[in-house]
Amino acid sequence: MCGPGGCPSGARLRRVGPAGGKTGRSNGPVEGAAVDVESDVAVVGAGAAGLSLAMRLARPPAGARPVTAVLLAAPPGPFRAAGRTWCYWEAGAGPYDEALTACWQRLRVRSGDGRTVDRAIAPLRYKMLPSAAFEELAGRRLAESPWVRTVEAVVERVESAAGGALVHGRRPDGGRVTARARWVFDSRPPPRLPPARTTLVQHFRGWFVRTSRPVFDDTAVELMDFRTPQPPHGLSFGYVLPTGPHEALVEYTEFSRRPLGPEAYDRALRRYVTGTLGIGAHEVTGCEQGAIPMTDADFPRQSAARVFRIGAAAGATRAATGYAFSAVQRQTGAVAAALHAGRRPLPPRPHSARTRCMDAVLLHALDHGRIDGPAFFTRLFTRVPAARLLRFLDGRTSWPEDLSIGLHVPAAAMLRSAL
Repeated sequence: MCGPGGCPSGARLRRVGPAGGKTGRSNGPVEGAAVDVESDVAVVGAGAAGLSLAMRLARPPAGARPVTAVLLAAPPGPFRAAGRTWCYWEAGAGPYDEALTACWQRLRVRSGDGRTVDRAIAPLRYKMLPSAAFEELAGRRLAESPWVRTVEAVVERVESAAGGALVHGRRPDGGRVTARARWVFDSRPPPRLPPARTTLVQHFRGWFVRTSRPVFDDTAVELMDFRTPQPPHGLSFGYVLPTGPHEALVEYTEFSRRPLGPEAYDRALRRYVTGTLGIGAHEVTGCEQGAIPMTDADFPRQSAARVFRIGAAAGATRAATGYAFSAVQRQTGAVAAALHAGRRPLPPRPHSARTRCMDAVLLHALDHGRIDGPAFFTRLFTRVPAARLLRFLDGRTSWPEDLSIGLHVPAAAMLRSAL
Protein backbone atom coordinates (compact mmCIF):
# COMPACT_ATOMS: atom_id res chain seq x y z
CA MET A 1 0.00 0.00 0.00
CA CYS A 2 1.06 3.60 -0.51
CA GLY A 3 0.89 6.40 2.05
CA PRO A 4 -0.51 9.88 1.36
CA GLY A 5 2.74 10.80 -0.39
CA GLY A 6 2.04 8.27 -3.15
CA CYS A 7 4.06 5.29 -4.38
CA PRO A 8 7.81 5.85 -4.74
CA SER A 9 8.84 5.31 -8.34
CA GLY A 10 12.15 3.48 -8.39
CA ALA A 11 11.24 1.74 -5.11
CA ARG A 12 9.63 -1.68 -4.95
CA LEU A 13 6.29 -2.00 -3.17
CA ARG A 14 4.86 -5.23 -1.91
CA ARG A 15 3.00 -7.10 0.81
CA VAL A 16 4.84 -10.09 2.23
CA GLY A 17 2.56 -11.24 5.01
CA PRO A 18 0.12 -10.24 7.73
CA ALA A 19 0.63 -7.12 9.81
CA GLY A 20 2.57 -7.43 13.00
CA GLY A 21 6.05 -8.74 13.66
CA LYS A 22 8.71 -8.45 16.27
CA THR A 23 9.53 -5.35 18.22
CA GLY A 24 12.96 -4.16 19.29
CA ARG A 25 16.17 -4.95 17.44
CA SER A 26 16.90 -8.19 15.65
CA ASN A 27 19.99 -9.55 13.92
CA GLY A 28 17.98 -11.79 11.60
CA PRO A 29 14.93 -11.57 9.37
CA VAL A 30 11.72 -10.36 10.94
CA GLU A 31 9.14 -13.05 10.27
CA GLY A 32 5.61 -11.97 9.48
CA ALA A 33 6.44 -8.29 9.04
CA ALA A 34 4.23 -6.40 6.58
CA VAL A 35 6.57 -4.58 4.20
CA ASP A 36 5.02 -1.74 2.22
CA VAL A 37 8.10 -0.14 0.68
CA GLU A 38 11.46 -1.61 -0.33
CA SER A 39 14.38 0.57 -1.35
CA ASP A 40 18.13 0.84 -1.07
CA VAL A 41 17.91 3.64 1.48
CA ALA A 42 15.39 4.85 4.06
CA VAL A 43 15.82 8.39 5.35
CA VAL A 44 14.03 9.04 8.64
CA GLY A 45 13.05 12.65 9.31
CA ALA A 46 12.59 15.62 7.00
CA GLY A 47 14.66 18.30 8.71
CA ALA A 48 17.85 19.83 7.33
CA ALA A 49 19.80 16.54 7.31
CA GLY A 50 17.03 14.29 6.01
CA LEU A 51 16.02 16.64 3.20
CA SER A 52 19.64 17.38 2.26
CA LEU A 53 20.44 13.68 1.90
CA ALA A 54 17.21 12.97 0.01
CA MET A 55 17.87 15.80 -2.46
CA ARG A 56 21.41 14.53 -3.12
CA LEU A 57 20.08 11.05 -3.81
CA ALA A 58 17.34 12.45 -6.04
CA ARG A 59 19.92 13.84 -8.48
CA PRO A 60 22.75 11.32 -8.87
CA PRO A 61 25.82 12.72 -10.63
CA ALA A 62 26.60 11.63 -14.16
CA GLY A 63 27.95 8.10 -14.24
CA ALA A 64 27.01 7.39 -10.63
CA ARG A 65 25.19 4.28 -9.48
CA PRO A 66 21.53 5.28 -8.92
CA VAL A 67 20.14 4.63 -5.45
CA THR A 68 16.46 4.23 -4.63
CA ALA A 69 15.31 5.88 -1.43
CA VAL A 70 12.21 6.57 0.62
CA LEU A 71 11.97 9.65 2.84
CA LEU A 72 9.75 9.11 5.89
CA ALA A 73 8.54 12.55 6.92
CA ALA A 74 6.31 13.33 9.89
CA PRO A 75 2.96 14.85 8.83
CA PRO A 76 1.99 18.34 10.03
CA GLY A 77 1.36 18.26 13.76
CA PRO A 78 3.21 17.73 17.03
CA PHE A 79 5.82 15.36 15.57
CA ARG A 80 7.01 17.81 12.90
CA ALA A 81 9.65 20.35 13.91
CA ALA A 82 8.50 23.96 14.18
CA GLY A 83 9.54 26.41 11.49
CA ARG A 84 13.03 27.84 11.88
CA THR A 85 15.62 29.94 10.10
CA TRP A 86 18.98 28.44 9.16
CA CYS A 87 21.96 30.71 8.56
CA TYR A 88 25.31 29.71 7.10
CA TRP A 89 28.10 31.10 4.99
CA GLU A 90 29.61 29.95 1.73
CA ALA A 91 31.51 31.41 -1.19
CA GLY A 92 29.51 32.38 -4.25
CA ALA A 93 26.41 30.58 -5.46
CA GLY A 94 25.08 27.55 -3.60
CA PRO A 95 22.59 24.73 -4.24
CA TYR A 96 19.79 26.34 -2.22
CA ASP A 97 20.10 29.97 -3.32
CA GLU A 98 16.65 30.03 -4.93
CA ALA A 99 15.10 29.47 -1.47
CA LEU A 100 17.06 32.19 0.38
CA THR A 101 15.34 35.14 2.00
CA ALA A 102 18.47 37.30 1.90
CA CYS A 103 22.26 37.20 1.95
CA TRP A 104 24.93 39.65 3.10
CA GLN A 105 28.65 40.29 2.74
CA ARG A 106 29.10 42.38 5.89
CA LEU A 107 28.87 41.36 9.54
CA ARG A 108 28.86 43.49 12.68
CA VAL A 109 29.76 42.67 16.26
CA ARG A 110 29.10 45.21 19.03
CA SER A 111 30.84 45.10 22.39
CA GLY A 112 29.02 45.66 25.66
CA ASP A 113 30.10 49.32 25.69
CA GLY A 114 28.80 49.89 22.16
CA ARG A 115 32.09 49.69 20.22
CA THR A 116 31.33 48.42 16.71
CA VAL A 117 33.38 45.96 14.67
CA ASP A 118 32.19 46.04 11.05
CA ARG A 119 33.74 43.46 8.70
CA ALA A 120 33.43 42.57 5.02
CA ILE A 121 33.47 38.80 4.54
CA ALA A 122 34.05 38.48 0.77
CA PRO A 123 34.35 36.04 -0.93
CA LEU A 124 31.89 34.53 1.58
CA ARG A 125 28.20 35.33 1.80
CA TYR A 126 26.12 34.99 4.96
CA LYS A 127 22.86 33.34 3.88
CA MET A 128 19.39 33.22 5.46
CA LEU A 129 17.31 30.14 4.64
CA PRO A 130 13.82 29.64 6.16
CA SER A 131 12.93 26.01 6.77
CA ALA A 132 9.57 26.43 4.99
CA ALA A 133 11.27 27.60 1.78
CA PHE A 134 13.83 24.79 2.07
CA GLU A 135 11.03 22.23 2.42
CA GLU A 136 9.24 23.64 -0.64
CA LEU A 137 12.46 23.47 -2.66
CA ALA A 138 13.04 19.88 -1.54
CA GLY A 139 9.45 18.96 -2.38
CA ARG A 140 9.88 20.21 -5.96
CA ARG A 141 13.17 18.41 -6.48
CA LEU A 142 11.96 15.14 -5.00
CA ALA A 143 8.76 15.26 -7.07
CA GLU A 144 10.89 15.44 -10.23
CA SER A 145 13.05 12.46 -9.28
CA PRO A 146 12.46 8.80 -10.22
CA TRP A 147 14.74 7.71 -7.37
CA VAL A 148 13.29 9.26 -4.20
CA ARG A 149 9.76 9.70 -2.97
CA THR A 150 8.20 10.75 0.32
CA VAL A 151 5.87 8.81 2.62
CA GLU A 152 4.20 10.79 5.41
CA ALA A 153 4.51 8.80 8.61
CA VAL A 154 5.66 9.15 12.20
CA VAL A 155 8.46 6.62 12.63
CA GLU A 156 8.01 4.60 15.81
CA ARG A 157 10.95 2.22 15.67
CA VAL A 158 13.81 0.98 13.52
CA GLU A 159 15.02 -2.61 13.77
CA SER A 160 17.70 -4.68 12.10
CA ALA A 161 16.70 -7.31 9.55
CA ALA A 162 18.55 -9.66 7.23
CA GLY A 163 20.60 -7.57 4.82
CA GLY A 164 19.32 -4.24 6.13
CA ALA A 165 16.71 -2.82 8.49
CA LEU A 166 12.98 -2.26 8.88
CA VAL A 167 11.46 1.14 9.64
CA HIS A 168 8.01 1.04 11.26
CA GLY A 169 5.77 4.09 11.19
CA ARG A 170 2.20 5.29 11.50
CA ARG A 171 0.47 7.22 8.71
CA PRO A 172 -1.77 10.25 9.33
CA ASP A 173 -4.88 8.09 8.95
CA GLY A 174 -3.67 5.80 11.75
CA GLY A 175 -2.61 3.00 9.45
CA ARG A 176 0.83 1.46 9.75
CA VAL A 177 3.60 1.52 7.18
CA THR A 178 6.82 -0.51 7.12
CA ALA A 179 9.82 0.21 4.93
CA ARG A 180 12.65 -2.23 4.31
CA ALA A 181 16.00 -0.79 3.23
CA ARG A 182 19.61 -1.88 2.93
CA TRP A 183 20.69 1.29 4.75
CA VAL A 184 18.78 3.54 7.15
CA PHE A 185 19.78 7.12 8.00
CA ASP A 186 18.00 8.47 11.07
CA SER A 187 18.04 12.25 11.57
CA ARG A 188 15.64 12.39 14.52
CA PRO A 189 16.96 14.02 17.73
CA PRO A 190 18.12 11.43 20.27
CA PRO A 191 15.81 10.99 23.28
CA ARG A 192 18.65 12.15 25.54
CA LEU A 193 22.10 13.64 25.04
CA PRO A 194 25.15 11.39 25.40
CA PRO A 195 27.32 11.87 28.53
CA ALA A 196 29.41 15.04 28.44
CA ARG A 197 31.85 17.04 30.51
CA THR A 198 30.16 20.35 29.71
CA THR A 199 26.76 21.11 28.23
CA LEU A 200 25.34 24.58 27.70
CA VAL A 201 22.21 25.48 25.77
CA GLN A 202 21.99 28.09 23.04
CA HIS A 203 18.40 29.24 23.48
CA PHE A 204 16.68 32.10 21.73
CA ARG A 205 13.45 33.79 20.77
CA GLY A 206 13.10 35.95 17.68
CA TRP A 207 10.55 38.43 16.42
CA PHE A 208 9.93 39.21 12.77
CA VAL A 209 9.32 42.96 12.99
CA ARG A 210 8.09 45.60 10.56
CA THR A 211 8.71 49.28 11.30
CA SER A 212 6.87 52.38 10.20
CA ARG A 213 10.10 54.14 9.21
CA PRO A 214 13.30 52.82 7.60
CA VAL A 215 15.56 51.90 10.53
CA PHE A 216 17.51 48.81 9.44
CA ASP A 217 20.73 48.72 7.45
CA ASP A 218 19.98 45.79 5.16
CA THR A 219 23.57 45.60 3.91
CA ALA A 220 24.89 44.00 7.12
CA VAL A 221 23.97 41.42 9.76
CA GLU A 222 24.24 42.29 13.44
CA LEU A 223 25.85 38.95 14.29
CA MET A 224 26.48 39.53 17.99
CA ASP A 225 25.32 42.63 19.82
CA PHE A 226 26.52 42.29 23.42
CA ARG A 227 24.65 45.38 24.67
CA THR A 228 22.36 42.98 26.56
CA PRO A 229 22.35 42.05 30.27
CA GLN A 230 24.75 39.12 30.72
CA PRO A 231 23.69 35.93 32.57
CA PRO A 232 25.74 34.55 35.52
CA HIS A 233 27.07 31.73 33.32
CA GLY A 234 27.76 31.98 29.60
CA LEU A 235 26.72 35.05 27.59
CA SER A 236 23.83 36.77 25.81
CA PHE A 237 23.53 38.90 22.70
CA GLY A 238 21.14 40.43 20.20
CA TYR A 239 21.06 39.14 16.62
CA VAL A 240 19.54 41.13 13.75
CA LEU A 241 18.92 39.82 10.23
CA PRO A 242 17.60 42.79 8.21
CA THR A 243 15.69 41.80 5.08
CA GLY A 244 14.88 45.40 4.14
CA PRO A 245 14.93 48.91 5.61
CA HIS A 246 11.60 48.23 7.36
CA GLU A 247 11.86 44.48 8.11
CA ALA A 248 14.15 42.25 10.15
CA LEU A 249 14.32 39.13 12.24
CA VAL A 250 15.48 40.28 15.69
CA GLU A 251 16.53 37.64 18.21
CA TYR A 252 17.59 37.54 21.81
CA THR A 253 20.06 34.67 22.37
CA GLU A 254 21.75 33.19 25.42
CA PHE A 255 24.46 30.59 25.90
CA SER A 256 23.68 29.34 29.41
CA ARG A 257 22.78 26.27 31.42
CA ARG A 258 19.03 26.28 30.86
CA PRO A 259 16.37 28.02 28.74
CA LEU A 260 14.15 30.86 29.98
CA GLY A 261 10.38 31.07 30.22
CA PRO A 262 8.38 32.76 27.42
CA GLU A 263 7.80 35.95 29.43
CA ALA A 264 11.53 36.35 30.12
CA TYR A 265 12.35 36.13 26.41
CA ASP A 266 9.70 38.68 25.53
CA ARG A 267 10.94 41.08 28.22
CA ALA A 268 14.48 40.76 26.90
CA LEU A 269 13.30 41.32 23.32
CA ARG A 270 11.22 44.37 24.23
CA ARG A 271 14.18 45.85 26.06
CA TYR A 272 16.49 45.19 23.14
CA VAL A 273 14.12 46.29 20.35
CA THR A 274 12.76 49.45 21.95
CA GLY A 275 15.65 50.41 24.22
CA THR A 276 18.91 49.27 22.64
CA LEU A 277 17.90 49.43 18.97
CA GLY A 278 15.34 52.22 19.44
CA ILE A 279 13.41 51.31 16.31
CA GLY A 280 10.27 53.18 17.32
CA ALA A 281 6.80 52.14 16.19
CA HIS A 282 6.71 48.56 14.91
CA GLU A 283 4.59 45.45 14.64
CA VAL A 284 5.58 41.86 15.29
CA THR A 285 4.49 39.75 12.34
CA GLY A 286 5.79 36.39 13.55
CA CYS A 287 8.16 34.71 15.96
CA GLU A 288 10.42 31.70 16.28
CA GLN A 289 12.03 30.07 19.26
CA GLY A 290 14.53 27.29 19.80
CA ALA A 291 17.08 25.63 22.04
CA ILE A 292 20.28 24.07 20.68
CA PRO A 293 22.53 21.89 22.86
CA MET A 294 26.14 23.07 22.93
CA THR A 295 27.98 20.06 24.29
CA ASP A 296 31.31 18.26 24.16
CA ALA A 297 29.47 14.91 24.15
CA ASP A 298 30.54 12.27 21.66
CA PHE A 299 27.53 11.52 19.42
CA PRO A 300 27.45 7.97 18.02
CA ARG A 301 27.05 7.80 14.25
CA GLN A 302 25.85 4.20 14.13
CA SER A 303 23.08 2.49 16.12
CA ALA A 304 22.99 -0.89 14.33
CA ALA A 305 24.86 -2.70 11.58
CA ARG A 306 23.05 -0.81 8.80
CA VAL A 307 21.45 2.04 10.75
CA PHE A 308 23.26 5.37 10.97
CA ARG A 309 22.65 8.76 12.55
CA ILE A 310 23.03 11.95 10.51
CA GLY A 311 22.85 15.68 11.17
CA ALA A 312 22.56 17.12 14.65
CA ALA A 313 21.78 13.61 15.90
CA ALA A 314 25.33 12.66 14.83
CA GLY A 315 27.05 15.73 16.28
CA ALA A 316 26.78 18.16 13.35
CA THR A 317 26.07 21.13 15.65
CA ARG A 318 29.27 23.06 16.28
CA ALA A 319 29.60 23.07 20.07
CA ALA A 320 31.15 26.54 20.29
CA THR A 321 28.61 28.36 18.11
CA GLY A 322 25.48 26.27 17.55
CA TYR A 323 25.86 26.44 13.76
CA ALA A 324 25.08 23.13 12.04
CA PHE A 325 23.84 23.66 8.48
CA SER A 326 27.24 23.66 6.73
CA ALA A 327 28.38 20.57 8.63
CA VAL A 328 25.13 18.83 7.66
CA GLN A 329 25.91 19.56 3.99
CA ARG A 330 29.41 18.14 4.27
CA GLN A 331 28.20 15.01 6.02
CA THR A 332 25.24 14.27 3.75
CA GLY A 333 27.38 14.97 0.70
CA ALA A 334 29.89 12.36 1.85
CA VAL A 335 27.12 9.83 2.56
CA ALA A 336 25.53 10.34 -0.86
CA ALA A 337 28.91 10.01 -2.59
CA ALA A 338 29.56 6.71 -0.79
CA LEU A 339 26.14 5.35 -1.74
CA HIS A 340 26.53 6.36 -5.37
CA ALA A 341 29.95 4.68 -5.45
CA GLY A 342 28.68 1.47 -3.81
CA ARG A 343 30.79 1.98 -0.66
CA ARG A 344 29.76 1.46 2.96
CA PRO A 345 28.10 4.80 3.79
CA LEU A 346 29.29 5.43 7.37
CA PRO A 347 28.66 9.17 7.93
CA PRO A 348 31.94 10.99 8.61
CA ARG A 349 32.39 12.94 11.80
CA PRO A 350 31.06 16.44 11.12
CA HIS A 351 33.95 18.11 12.99
CA SER A 352 37.58 17.14 13.44
CA ALA A 353 39.06 15.95 16.72
CA ARG A 354 41.02 19.22 16.94
CA THR A 355 37.86 21.28 16.51
CA ARG A 356 35.97 19.25 19.10
CA CYS A 357 38.83 19.62 21.57
CA MET A 358 38.95 23.42 21.14
CA ASP A 359 35.18 23.63 21.55
CA ALA A 360 35.29 21.56 24.74
CA VAL A 361 37.84 23.93 26.25
CA LEU A 362 35.81 27.02 25.30
CA LEU A 363 32.57 25.57 26.68
CA HIS A 364 34.28 24.72 29.97
CA ALA A 365 35.79 28.20 30.21
CA LEU A 366 32.44 29.89 29.51
CA ASP A 367 30.54 27.68 31.93
CA HIS A 368 33.00 28.27 34.78
CA GLY A 369 33.35 32.01 34.19
CA ARG A 370 37.04 31.80 33.34
CA ILE A 371 36.59 34.04 30.31
CA ASP A 372 34.39 37.03 29.55
CA GLY A 373 32.32 35.72 26.64
CA PRO A 374 31.44 39.07 25.05
CA ALA A 375 35.04 40.28 25.30
CA PHE A 376 36.30 36.96 23.91
CA PHE A 377 34.21 37.07 20.73
CA THR A 378 34.59 40.81 20.24
CA ARG A 379 38.38 40.44 20.41
CA LEU A 380 38.38 37.63 17.84
CA PHE A 381 36.31 39.64 15.36
CA THR A 382 38.50 42.68 15.98
CA ARG A 383 41.89 40.95 15.58
CA VAL A 384 41.28 38.10 13.09
CA PRO A 385 40.42 38.64 9.39
CA ALA A 386 36.70 37.95 9.04
CA ALA A 387 36.87 35.35 6.27
CA ARG A 388 39.52 33.39 8.18
CA LEU A 389 37.53 33.57 11.41
CA LEU A 390 34.39 32.27 9.68
CA ARG A 391 36.37 29.40 8.20
CA PHE A 392 37.66 28.71 11.72
CA LEU A 393 34.11 28.71 13.11
CA ASP A 394 33.21 26.28 10.31
CA GLY A 395 36.12 23.97 11.18
CA ARG A 396 37.90 24.53 7.86
CA THR A 397 41.16 26.15 9.00
CA SER A 398 44.61 24.54 9.04
CA TRP A 399 46.86 24.00 12.06
CA PRO A 400 48.91 27.17 11.36
CA GLU A 401 45.72 29.22 10.99
CA ASP A 402 44.36 27.81 14.26
CA LEU A 403 47.59 28.76 16.03
CA SER A 404 47.43 32.30 14.62
CA ILE A 405 43.87 32.66 15.94
CA GLY A 406 44.94 31.19 19.29
CA LEU A 407 47.27 34.16 19.78
CA HIS A 408 44.17 36.31 20.35
CA VAL A 409 42.53 34.26 23.12
CA PRO A 410 43.18 34.50 26.89
CA ALA A 411 45.84 31.79 27.03
CA ALA A 412 46.02 31.30 30.82
CA ALA A 413 42.27 30.90 31.23
CA MET A 414 42.00 28.53 28.27
CA LEU A 415 44.94 26.47 29.53
CA ARG A 416 43.32 26.06 32.96
CA SER A 417 40.13 24.87 31.29
CA ALA A 418 42.08 22.49 29.03
CA LEU A 419 43.80 20.95 32.03
